[in-house]
Amino acid sequence: MKTIDIEKRSIGVNFQEDGKAVVRVWAPSADKLDLLIVQTGEVVSLNKREFGYWQVTTDRLNAGDKYCFLIDGKIKRPDPASLSQPDGVHESSQAVSLKEFNWTDTGWTNPPLGDYIFYELHTGVFSPEGTFSGIEEKLDYLLELGITAIEIMPVAQFPGNRNWGYDGVFPFAVQNSYGGPNGLRHLINACHNKGVAVVLDVVYNHMGPEGNYFDSFGPYFTDKYNTPWGSAINVDDAWCDGVREYFIENALMWFRDFHVDALRLDAVHAIKDLSATHILREIKENVDALMKQSSRKHHLIVELDLNDHRFIDPVKNCGYGMDAQWIDEFHHALRVAAGGDTNGYYSDFDGINHLAKAYRDAYVFDGMYSPHRKKIFGSKTGNPGWQFIVFSQNHDQVGNRMLGERSSQLFSFETQKLLAGAIIVSPFLPMFFMGEEWSEPNPFLYFVSHTDPELAEAVRKGRKEEFSDFHSAGEVPDPMAEGTFLKSKLQWGLLDKPDHERMFKYYQALISLRKNNQVLKKCNRDNLEVVADPENQLLLLERWEGEHRLFCALNFSKQRRTAVIPPSEKDWNKLISSSDKQWGGFEDSPEITIGNANLEVSPESVVIYFNNHV
Repeated sequence: MKTIDIEKRSIGVNFQEDGKAVVRVWAPSADKLDLLIVQTGEVVSLNKREFGYWQVTTDRLNAGDKYCFLIDGKIKRPDPASLSQPDGVHESSQAVSLKEFNWTDTGWTNPPLGDYIFYELHTGVFSPEGTFSGIEEKLDYLLELGITAIEIMPVAQFPGNRNWGYDGVFPFAVQNSYGGPNGLRHLINACHNKGVAVVLDVVYNHMGPEGNYFDSFGPYFTDKYNTPWGSAINVDDAWCDGVREYFIENALMWFRDFHVDALRLDAVHAIKDLSATHILREIKENVDALMKQSSRKHHLIVELDLNDHRFIDPVKNCGYGMDAQWIDEFHHALRVAAGGDTNGYYSDFDGINHLAKAYRDAYVFDGMYSPHRKKIFGSKTGNPGWQFIVFSQNHDQVGNRMLGERSSQLFSFETQKLLAGAIIVSPFLPMFFMGEEWSEPNPFLYFVSHTDPELAEAVRKGRKEEFSDFHSAGEVPDPMAEGTFLKSKLQWGLLDKPDHERMFKYYQALISLRKNNQVLKKCNRDNLEVVADPENQLLLLERWEGEHRLFCALNFSKQRRTAVIPPSEKDWNKLISSSDKQWGGFEDSPEITIGNANLEVSPESVVIYFNNHV
């Protein structure tokens, strides 16, 4: 493992105790590198060091000053490790002191990952303000709902003011229109003081197209591999050491200097690395060193489309050491079971049977043939349940639809409750997508605000071509239009409407069960039995911890179905039923039932019973 200073950031502009700025830049392509201080016009030359680095210590640059770099005396560029881009991606960087913030979260302890109940949100559309302070104003609401961790979509500086965040081109800089670095730190500090963990979505597999000036400094990219977004990040080709350090430093900064609790690493299957030590493992080793030094706990979560448990296996077992992963296959099987799409990658899933397999095995394709991929895919995993995150909606699965429809527009009110229940009873970590808890009808559309006219038009064209077979569904929303962004805003006023309020209270009840029930709060994959009845579209799930037993019936059909309650010497007591009238259903399930009795399960519903079985 390459030695990296875990105690402080060592690239970009950083300030010493004496106030002097240490400027260190990786620019192996440069023959000469100068620091230009914008306000004064002063030029400070950097000294060339080994391995492509340039460095200088100066008292000319102060926190708050704007600056840029002159490459070979003629090319002016922002700092690739900039902490702030107050005027956007094409303009000068702003020097920021990472020490100048009054943290008050010393009493905060990051909970074990198994206690996380995730709530994914997008800063721009979550609140009317579209800022970090707007999120902060809703923290009491999230606590009332029962959320223990918010997952914030990427905040790295992107062009304009509207973007999902995956077009960021300054991984160290916090989006100016959201509130910049101090706004994010203020939000995290407030979250911790209210007992909420913060997960930050970061992108280490590609850079956005506009404002991407990395090639001016050095070989941050390689033609050795291709990704869906172009050339791959260079983590195993010539000159890769500087690139690897760049991203390791980024992960350490979020944990150390911003007090982030967990990182969600976007699409790590697109990080191409044949090095002896995979970049993810090297990040993990450095984060472990940081945790040992700071006594703070941090988690690394990955989005992974490989069904390869090596990514989440411990380093000691020759894995990459990631703590958990998103598991899309549970989502796909669940949606097909509920009567959703069966085209594209959904064509691999048969609904009830594969949902039962997802409950049992986490990976549906674990060495089976995948017709969609046209190959045998995946590996079996014995990893614990808390290493898998499941959901019925997320930004990708909603926003990558042409019209960005949420479940509220695709499924009945009853089925929406069924989907939520299916997530809660799993032995995995539950995640919810902003607004689903009140059945938000507004779409979550794809939106950008590129300032390059040619790029903007290319995005429009690409989006239309992507959905060329769906013209009957209407026009593809213009991703550049402000109206597309505004249509994606949450409608908080709906919480006052009866059905939306009822859905919120239902989610609140489900989350409370998840947090407090002796069985549900354990992510135990071993103590689980599941039976699929595809003919009747019925799935029966039983879980237990010691003498505590839980039974759940999920009816995905539109007819009443009969389920046999498992044998028990004690009565089964109802915990919740989505068909009960208090949740807007049509009939109440019995409060108590006995073992081996027939239970009538309402259409499109979930019912959960519990007992202390002896």
